[in-house]
Amino acid sequence: MSSFQGKIAVVTGASRGIGRALSLELARRGADLALLSASGPTRTKEEVERLGRKALSLKVDVADSGAVSDAFGAILDEFGRVDFLINNAGITRDNLLIRMKDDEWNAVLDTNLRGAFNCTRAVARSLMKQRSGKIVNITSVIGIMGNPGQINYAASKGGLIALTRSAAKELAGRGITVNAVAPGLIQTDMTSALPESAREAMLQGIPLGRIGQPEEIAAVVAFLLEPASDYITGQVITVDGGMTLGPVLQG
Repeated sequence: MSSFQGKIAVVTGASRGIGRALSLELARRGADLALLSASGPTRTKEEVERLGRKALSLKVDVADSGAVSDAFGAILDEFGRVDFLINNAGITRDNLLIRMKDDEWNAVLDTNLRGAFNCTRAVARSLMKQRSGKIVNITSVIGIMGNPGQINYAASKGGLIALTRSAAKELAGRGITVNAVAPGLIQTDMTSALPESAREAMLQGIPLGRIGQPEEIAAVVAFLLEPASDYITGQVITVDGGMTLGPVLQG
């Protein structure tokens, strides 16, 4: 599978979970990668290179606009171009509304929303000059449905949907598509830490009755980067086992 041969992809939050799965899927399809992570995605870099692709690993706080600008300068110096940007970096700081601290609100909005804005702005001029490129933002069904105790996360992911649609309109005239993928309950380190009772309660609201896998998100993102998706922009694709449909009624 080499449909992305010669393409350069930037993945944020690439060190684990969905970001790692995305990076490996794109590498398997022939892309070379710039891997951005707050911790430095060493393991992902090694795995990408074992697949025969080139990988540039950068330790970057995506909420820091100066650091992001420097990172994209280094990426363009290394590869000469960027074809794909996947804004995947995200964090949670859950708390109830009346108990939420300013730093819990700010940290989540800064990483999840400001980070995607910083990266999109940093790459946009280059994509506009080459009159091609694809951006995929990883949002969440929580940004669509809301969730108690996650008002900051919901706001950040809902804002990312609005960013996606606005950027899609701004950049369409230069041949650039911007879409979003909204995962539901996916098997990651974050969801593995949930108590079993909480996981079971969430499963009750998923018609397909199971947790999704990071590779299932990666496959949808890869489709949105393929030429077959060239006429799709400004869309939000939920990959959630039917969670946003609501539970199946028994009767």
